[in-house]
Amino acid sequence: MATPLTGLQHRDGGLGLMAGPANQMDSSPSKSCLKSSALKSPILIFLFFHKAIRSELDGLHRAAMDFATNQDSDINPLLERYHFFRAIYKHHCNAEDEVIFPALDRRVKNVARTYSLEHEGESALFDQLFELLNSKTQNEESYRRELALCTGALQTSISQHMSKEEEQVFPLLIEKFSFEEQASLIWQFLCSIPVNMMAEFLPWLSSSISSDEHQDMHKCLCKIVPEEKLLQQVIFTWMENIQKSCEDNPNDRGPDSGVRTLISQTKNWQCACESLKTGKRKYLEPNNVTTASTLACPIDEILHWHKAIKRELNDIAEAARKIQLCGDFSDLSAFNKRLLFIAEVCIFHSIAEDKVIFPAVDAELSFAQEHAEEESQFDKLRCLIESIQSAGANSSSAEFYTKLCSQADQIMDTIQKHFHNEEVQVLPLARKHFSPKRQRELLYQSLCVMPLRLIECVLPWLVGSLDEEAARSFLQNMHLAAPASDRALVTLFSGWACKGRSRDACLSSGAVGCCLAKILTTTTGDPDQSFCACAPLFSAKENSTSDHLDDDERPVKRGNCTSREDSSACDPRRTVNIQKLACSSQSCCVPELGVNNSNLGTGSLASAKSLRSLSFIPCAPSLNSSLFNWETDVSSPDIGSATRPIDNIFKFHKAIRKDLEYLDVESGRLNDCNDTFLRQFSGRFRLLWGLYRAHSNAEDDIVFPALESRETLHNVSHSYTLDHKQEEKLFEDISSVLSDLTLLHESLNSANMPEESTRINLDSSHHNDSIRKYNELATKLQGMCKSIRVTLDQHVYREELELWPLFDKHFSVEEQDKIVGRIIGTTGAEVLQSMLPWVTSVLTEEEQNKMMDTWKQATKNTMFSEWLNEWWEGTAAASPLAFTSENKISQGINVHESLDHSDHTFKPGWKDIFRMNENELESEIRKVSRDLTLDPRRKDYLIQNLMTSRWIAAQQKLPQARTVETSNGEDVLGCIPSFRDPDKQIFGCEHYKRNCKLRASCCGKLFACRFCHDKVSDHSMDRKATSEMMCMFCLRIQPIGPICTTPSCGGLLMAKYYCSICKFFDDERTVYHCPFCNLCRVGKGLGVDFFHCMTCNCCLAMKLADHKCREKGLETNCPICCDDMFSSSAVVRALPCGHFMHSACFQAYTCSHYICPICSKSLGDMAVYFGMLDALLASEELPEEYRDRCQDVLCNDCGKKGTSPFHWLYHKCRFCGSYNTRVIKVESTNLDCSTSN
Repeated sequence: MATPLTGLQHRDGGLGLMAGPANQMDSSPSKSCLKSSALKSPILIFLFFHKAIRSELDGLHRAAMDFATNQDSDINPLLERYHFFRAIYKHHCNAEDEVIFPALDRRVKNVARTYSLEHEGESALFDQLFELLNSKTQNEESYRRELALCTGALQTSISQHMSKEEEQVFPLLIEKFSFEEQASLIWQFLCSIPVNMMAEFLPWLSSSISSDEHQDMHKCLCKIVPEEKLLQQVIFTWMENIQKSCEDNPNDRGPDSGVRTLISQTKNWQCACESLKTGKRKYLEPNNVTTASTLACPIDEILHWHKAIKRELNDIAEAARKIQLCGDFSDLSAFNKRLLFIAEVCIFHSIAEDKVIFPAVDAELSFAQEHAEEESQFDKLRCLIESIQSAGANSSSAEFYTKLCSQADQIMDTIQKHFHNEEVQVLPLARKHFSPKRQRELLYQSLCVMPLRLIECVLPWLVGSLDEEAARSFLQNMHLAAPASDRALVTLFSGWACKGRSRDACLSSGAVGCCLAKILTTTTGDPDQSFCACAPLFSAKENSTSDHLDDDERPVKRGNCTSREDSSACDPRRTVNIQKLACSSQSCCVPELGVNNSNLGTGSLASAKSLRSLSFIPCAPSLNSSLFNWETDVSSPDIGSATRPIDNIFKFHKAIRKDLEYLDVESGRLNDCNDTFLRQFSGRFRLLWGLYRAHSNAEDDIVFPALESRETLHNVSHSYTLDHKQEEKLFEDISSVLSDLTLLHESLNSANMPEESTRINLDSSHHNDSIRKYNELATKLQGMCKSIRVTLDQHVYREELELWPLFDKHFSVEEQDKIVGRIIGTTGAEVLQSMLPWVTSVLTEEEQNKMMDTWKQATKNTMFSEWLNEWWEGTAAASPLAFTSENKISQGINVHESLDHSDHTFKPGWKDIFRMNENELESEIRKVSRDLTLDPRRKDYLIQNLMTSRWIAAQQKLPQARTVETSNGEDVLGCIPSFRDPDKQIFGCEHYKRNCKLRASCCGKLFACRFCHDKVSDHSMDRKATSEMMCMFCLRIQPIGPICTTPSCGGLLMAKYYCSICKFFDDERTVYHCPFCNLCRVGKGLGVDFFHCMTCNCCLAMKLADHKCREKGLETNCPICCDDMFSSSAVVRALPCGHFMHSACFQAYTCSHYICPICSKSLGDMAVYFGMLDALLASEELPEEYRDRCQDVLCNDCGKKGTSPFHWLYHKCRFCGSYNTRVIKVESTNLDCSTSN
């Protein structure tokens, strides 16, 4: 047995724990986020959002479980909650993708992309859930169970995502952004959520947190929302809406009351404006303005949108033609910004039609295909503009001009046809079936589909395209349709709309008889005000409250108050009292949001590379959509491209997915209490867990650090490391439940034994409780298997989408080979024996060949191929890719042969080969070599077996020739026990402790080990050829194996450790078999305290990961004792220069030498010794005739030539200060040899 290098260092394989499975989710925020409150870091207001989301998820999961167990329950309330939560969470994610993540990416690269991809994965989970909800199998029991499982998986996925945000994203935002910047980001976040969703989101959020948390969030929002009174009124009206609902319905309280109220409000949206008939609407009619619109059919205002969009698109097409004529691409950024604006307007207009107009007119009416085509064409045009911008000076090609104009014209034609069809098919139905009131409501709801930051830009753009009468009619219809609770909101809309007019007149005054901004901001006694909670903020008597930030903390205001005549920002210190605003009877003054000009977030008008989907329909654009473009071009891996070495890492994903599918599908059978299946399922799970842990450890320890070593890729892998921690926790939880299930199953089996029947009859209730508990655990385990499948599926998908392409871009093939070698070098033989069949069983023959070629290339300096052949010896073929269907893996994976070994060219039997002479054998080898029809692997196999055929045939005949019947008393040389400790009767020899002797295949004699054989023989023992052993208890010779097969010994272990390849036994030390050395070595194993260096071809301690490599450096003799070091049982030491010697030889050698006997470099840090020499030479005084003489020396350490003062023994290098030098020339003339050392 060989010994690896010293310096063992155990790697801690433990992983930190994160959020657990769906039924045991940690709902508390991370500790790092709890160290400071949202009042100190506004970004931590997201903790309130996360708590509400977790609470809603928990309620949904409990409701789904109740639906699954109660056959009489109705799905409609649950369905409403699903729809509500999906809308809330979808818009929460979209706002993060649009605002938070782009801002973070500007300060910290490579973090936000992963979380945006996770949002897309969660969107896919919602799609699958709603596909199940819309299926026609709702009355089946399997449907109810699957719904509960999918809900649990969704809960696990979202909870883990939020936990990662709290651990990684929030601390980075707090660190990289000031208080004011964080507040600005949150304000942009709120302004990016559609208005109709904000009206539901904030009340729902308020109902999901405690009263104390509600107060904290209220104070935090007071610091986030700009101090303009109108904006504060809008936000806090929404936020406090839930409290009024609860006061009006005191019996409708409880954990889900807020959600039920909001769902009811959503369902009765069209009835919300009934309150306009009451006296509360008097503020709209101070001058008794007629309630009728100037348009006979308000729905015709859709035509205004169509005309404005077509006019803008026509202008864009004209601008494209101008660019074509002049060839000037200098203003493409402004062109692109304009295109993004109209694209977003068109998409939100389409959403409003799909979600509001069309369902109301005709449920079967749909223009989804036209809307998708328009979005696709906008994407193509934007991508074309980006390609022109990236081409730079080379963008003068006429091809670019032609494509730009053609694409712009194509969009114009598509939009015109689409609008014409809508005007012909939809508008007549709306005019016919809806009253003017209902038409106004639909238009107002359509407007509220947009977020505030877009409405601020859209309303002046739209009103600016209308004439005076149409503009007043538009505002009048908006006021008539808005519910009373939207008083402040519709005032804000009106003010923004007025900014689109060029004349000095307030459109609100003409539309409703007064300027609402002026009335609203000057009215103090209105009993209908719903924003009294923030009234103290604007009191002129209170200069400062606990809710205010100090002036030093808020040096800049995000919102500003502008008029049509003066768009400059007002002094923020003068906007605390809203009555001081400069509003006149001729101008409408409302505050701006201050978000569209922010340089923090990425608004749709400011950047062409938005991270979020502009569509709010259930199915968001795919990741291939240009709407998901990022700073780095990440595309899906091309399977058909040339194979890269690193691709083998991702081939493991295919096997992982297969086993995850097995766990998910087959876990449903655990309720049957089948003992055989439970053992098989448990074994399959533990195999997957072990192999996945090895895979994730390799990524965390080798792959991810390699990525992080590139400066442009810092932080790209941290999120995936957190994934591994969370997934390890999921595996641990499943293992715990599976263990409990197994114990309960065993107790049930024992209770069913005949002798237990009497007791069971007396205690049948206990038995029934055990069965019920077993079924509960089985159901719980099924949900956990579903959750881990979803989690790991999403994880490996993101890795392949984001990380896989980075290797092609940043790593050469040689560097990838080295990474693969390091991964394989930390994988032990036992893991490989399970891993290789597990992986190759799911690969095609071509994929298997490519994978093994890569592995052989990475291990070309090692004995890996030899180990592979020995391990699979006895299979149908010696090819590494051929497996039998026997239990290579005890858990039952079927492994199939990947190569067709049917060969009609050459099929000699062993007897034929044995009769061949040397010439005939060589002739057959040449014949096989020249056969072009043979597969290269098959050809190699045949040639190898022909060359070793005589030895193989002889080995097959040996067992027949050696028929020794020890039971008849026939004497066999050495058939007596030997002892390692005769006094204690411990079997073994001076070298090893073991309970057996080996029968040498060369001479047939019995020895305790190969060293004992070689000590008394004139030849060496081939231990790998050993096929028989003798148990020293029963003295019976038998086939070699880990235990004695004699019944009297009762399965006695021959040693604690047995290697079937090396035929090695050891009962004392911790030993492992290295598949790359193909030897057994002392240590805990590869990846634990040792790794195998593929270049040096030796096992090194983990602490020597960064060492100087020398190709096959250990395959030499020790420079001191000249014994072979590769297979030596003595400890070997690695020298700093990359050479090796036995540790014992090193100790003896360094008593008198300090340089390597091979390369002459210093064997360690000689600074102390060289300092002593400096002191010695300083105290010496040379004879006068030698003082000025110098010598040319060559330094053995740094390799540089230089001069040194004359001395008989010591010559110092003037470059590195080493005395490890040798004289190459002695100058006889007097030169200045003084050094600066």
